[in-house]
Amino acid sequence: MRDLVRRNLRFFLYSTLAALALRFLFLFRFPAITSDSFVYGDIAKNWLQHGIYGISSPDGITPTYVRLPGYPAFLAGIFAVFGLEHYRAVLFIQLLVDVGGCLLVADLARRLVSERAAKAAYLLAGLCPFFANYAAAALSETLEIFFTALALDIAVANLQSLDAAKPRRWIACGLAIAASIYLRPDGGILLASLLAYLAWLAVKSRISMRAVLTAATLLAIFSLAPLIPWTLRNYRIFHHFAPLAPRYANEDNEYVALGFNRWVRTWIADYASTEEIYWSVPGDNIDTAKLPSRAFDSLEQREQTQEVIADYNEVQKIDPQLDQRFNDLALARIHGHAFRYYVELPFLRVADMWLRPRTEILPSDTRWWEFNDDPLWSTLAVVLGVVSLAYIALALLGLVRGKFLPHLGLLLTFVILRSAFLATLENPEPRYTLECYPVVFVLAAACWRETGKSN
Repeated sequence: MRDLVRRNLRFFLYSTLAALALRFLFLFRFPAITSDSFVYGDIAKNWLQHGIYGISSPDGITPTYVRLPGYPAFLAGIFAVFGLEHYRAVLFIQLLVDVGGCLLVADLARRLVSERAAKAAYLLAGLCPFFANYAAAALSETLEIFFTALALDIAVANLQSLDAAKPRRWIACGLAIAASIYLRPDGGILLASLLAYLAWLAVKSRISMRAVLTAATLLAIFSLAPLIPWTLRNYRIFHHFAPLAPRYANEDNEYVALGFNRWVRTWIADYASTEEIYWSVPGDNIDTAKLPSRAFDSLEQREQTQEVIADYNEVQKIDPQLDQRFNDLALARIHGHAFRYYVELPFLRVADMWLRPRTEILPSDTRWWEFNDDPLWSTLAVVLGVVSLAYIALALLGLVRGKFLPHLGLLLTFVILRSAFLATLENPEPRYTLECYPVVFVLAAACWRETGKSN
């Protein structure tokens, strides 16, 4: 990659300046410090000041495991240098990390496609408004994308000469995956993808079984072993096995309304419902007017649902009895429409995460398609929606043109497994597909591969 940059210095200089300009636009115009940011920041401050990995409460600092320690450690390091709650410094450093991630995407395209495609991939990633938007948000997405791209780039480099790959390079790949897991639990999907692809190579290709086993063993050990201190800490404090953060980000003694969540999965298909309904519980009223028509299968069921919601709205919390009523509604709906619950709605949720305009941390109205927002923000939503569709269309075109790319199976396995995992969630959030965008850029860059040439 160094040689490519040296030979195309002007291109990379101007592309980098454009990428930085876009990110600075988001940094100064749309910085995002969300409620999740303050949770991460609170943990980081308590860790720095008191040596306790915990959340502040009226009774003091309570140890927690609702967030993995990767992003709080990143914040703590920056707070230690620049001062507590210096989120501007956090966003500036994330901006630089994001541009570094774009270089990793370019290197991945260089290895799999060509040098010309590497330049295209760098431009596509550098000018991606979604990456720039999240670089200006105090959330874990930018670092997660960086380590995903790093792990894929190292893995492809090793796979191109699997028999000769040095152990330390597989160790580096494993550590990159470990960093990804420490940022978000679903980072483990990358490990599963690599192990599945290595297993396929062992069965279908004439590759040394010893090389495959060595790679798989080193990947598994160095991806998972770093979780041991966290797991032991959780067992010592909470007295149960918890190698990752809880799925619902709940504290150890916090009630999880599984019946409510199951009921939500019987009708939710878009991010608007996540923001308007799912995130309202507990603590805020549920507005039944915002429930889509697919939330009811009959007039009788509509009345039952409205009754349960009315009882919830009186107290704005869910106890086991109320949760059971939501669960009964869910079971009746699943029994009557199993295909919708297990196939149709998961597909729609994943499609929404992939295709909708990514305006969730921008001023645009969540219901962008109603066009009742300020014209500027409605236009922004439409433009970002077109950009999202353009990236997907280019990736599909590149997939057709580059269907014989080496190790394409690894990239597709990762995208498929991650999408399948996202289909199980009841809260479709577009940001969850951003980890797949290094693959999207590489496939899109295949549209610019040199005729008859590949690396």
